[in-house]
Amino acid sequence: MGASYELTATVREKVGKGAARAVRREGQIPAVIYGGKEPPVAIHLSDRDVFFKIHGGGFLTTVAEIKVNGETIRTLPRDFQLDPVSDRPLHVDFLRIVAGSTIKVEIPVQFINEADSPGIKRGGVLNVVRHRVELLCPADGIPDKIVADLAGLEINDSLHISSVGLPEGVRPTIARDFTIATIAAPAGVKEELRAAAAAASGPAAVAEGADAKAEGGDAKKADGAKTDGKK
Repeated sequence: MGASYELTATVREKVGKGAARAVRREGQIPAVIYGGKEPPVAIHLSDRDVFFKIHGGGFLTTVAEIKVNGETIRTLPRDFQLDPVSDRPLHVDFLRIVAGSTIKVEIPVQFINEADSPGIKRGGVLNVVRHRVELLCPADGIPDKIVADLAGLEINDSLHISSVGLPEGVRPTIARDFTIATIAAPAGVKEELRAAAAAASGPAAVAEGADAKAEGGDAKKADGAKTDGKK
């Protein structure tokens, strides 16, 4: 889990679109803290602080300790809105963290040891099925990322969630053993595989054809003998 950071907030006395626009004009960002069986708290935060936290990476997986009215509230950002033109934050939702609680969080996947994958060495392509995985995590044990090891994977191999080591107390929200990535064969390698398969089955096919011809010839001879006997 990444180190938490602190934000200083002020309680908003007024809510609504007009009040939110007024807050933004003052260089502040409207936000709300909810959850934990307590009433929501409408706040506003420094536009600059929130902007750098959002665009610095890991915003939705890092605990934010928000100081409000002399109280520090541990939260996890759950959602945010950005201006489509300027990318400036417009609003943020924070979930209040309660000790002992479990939270659903989408965690990014980091792939390592591509150089140790025989399939990739042969020209195979890493096909990422899931860049992020939704996990159930302890509120105080949210991982920054999960690491998927590609070492030893051949072409057409798949990497499943069961092959990824997860921290203690962390588990996927999906019960089945789903695929995270595969090593796909490029066109050239596919042709090589087809040619190898054809070569492997060639002698057997020829022998099988010869046996079939021999059986057909024997059957014809037997039929001819029966016909001659009747005459």
